[in-house]
Amino acid sequence: MTIIEYKTPEELKLLTDKTRWETNVFLKKLKKKKPKNLDDIVHKMHNEAFAEFDCLDCANCCKTIGPRLIFKDIERLAKFLKIKPSEFIDQYIKVDEDNDYVFKDHPCPFLLPDNYCLVYEQRPKACREYPHTNRKRFYQILQLTHKNCETCPVVFNIIKDVKNIDF
Repeated sequence: MTIIEYKTPEELKLLTDKTRWETNVFLKKLKKKKPKNLDDIVHKMHNEAFAEFDCLDCANCCKTIGPRLIFKDIERLAKFLKIKPSEFIDQYIKVDEDNDYVFKDHPCPFLLPDNYCLVYEQRPKACREYPHTNRKRFYQILQLTHKNCETCPVVFNIIKDVKNIDF
């Protein structure tokens, strides 16, 4: 696994753009092939990467992208904040172009100056699962993973390393 350096979203976007065509071709082949050992390989990379990378040094995801919120997330967050779900929606939520609930603003309204999350134990499901590199049937989310290369240095490095494997 490559040593992971913190990169700003701007740097990651440029690096991702530089190899976008090549990576798209690779990911299409990988999705078609569906290697049986892909999950094992990527999950191992995920675990190794997050053993050395501290998300608190980065927080690009919280600063630049918003999670899709399900109603259970809204209920849990509203309860924690001691407000009604309708108040939470009015104060923090908008409906995006895909008709999903998302936060109105970036960075996340619950991101603190030290990159800690004010609602960490109650954070949305999408935040709990991000960056999805430990998900089963990883081949199903290859395009999302490629998009996440623009935000998460761990994902960028995992994809870079996966491209060097002969499947």
